[in-house]
Amino acid sequence: MGGGQVVHHADDVGKPCASDRARNTTVPSHVPGVVTIDYAAPVAEERIQRAAASLRANNIEVVIVDTAADAKRAVLDRIPDGAEVHSGASKTLQEIGIVAELEASPRVTWLRNQIQKMDRATQAREIRKLGAAPDIMLGSVAAVTDDGRLVAASFGGSQLAPYASTAGQVILVVGTQKIVRDLDEAMKRIYDHALPLESARLRAALGLDSQVGKILIINREVRPGRTTVILVREALGF
Repeated sequence: MGGGQVVHHADDVGKPCASDRARNTTVPSHVPGVVTIDYAAPVAEERIQRAAASLRANNIEVVIVDTAADAKRAVLDRIPDGAEVHSGASKTLQEIGIVAELEASPRVTWLRNQIQKMDRATQAREIRKLGAAPDIMLGSVAAVTDDGRLVAASFGGSQLAPYASTAGQVILVVGTQKIVRDLDEAMKRIYDHALPLESARLRAALGLDSQVGKILIINREVRPGRTTVILVREALGF
């Protein structure tokens, strides 16, 4: 589905910037001052570099790569042998092939394999503890703002605590179609773009609609280098 509508600042009315045009945005002539954004299209290079610089200023490491294959290599390069590695459900991680790689890897403990073998009725406490504090948490986010904030949305929220503080290291793979101007645009991207697509996926798999149960906003990382964002110059995930 297409993206939502964003009302820009007064000085932007009728004048989409170069990075907007690269993202296939349009200004409908019948609605002055309203820009319809294609949330599925990667932004221009200037926006990528601006977001990267802002993330770094917020103590978040950034690696910029060209392709999904490059992103997979960048993730693997950052996982030491013997690490306990976990992830939330992530279309982005599936698309770059890292989930299949780590499921079969003998050099790490892929916690999803371990958790799937456990009995949720009798081992719920152990499952919660394993999932909450891995050595390395992998995932993605729904949006990255120009000023370097990460916005993650979740149905149940199980991945949000590791993102926020409980994982030792966090590695987030983010397609550059997820770069947005600000938090207002991040919320529009979540509700107008990502949620309908995720609901369609979930209905096909389980016959259920998705929901935005919880949202995490990361403004800044306290410990420099704890969180790494791998920005990919491709559209990945929702």
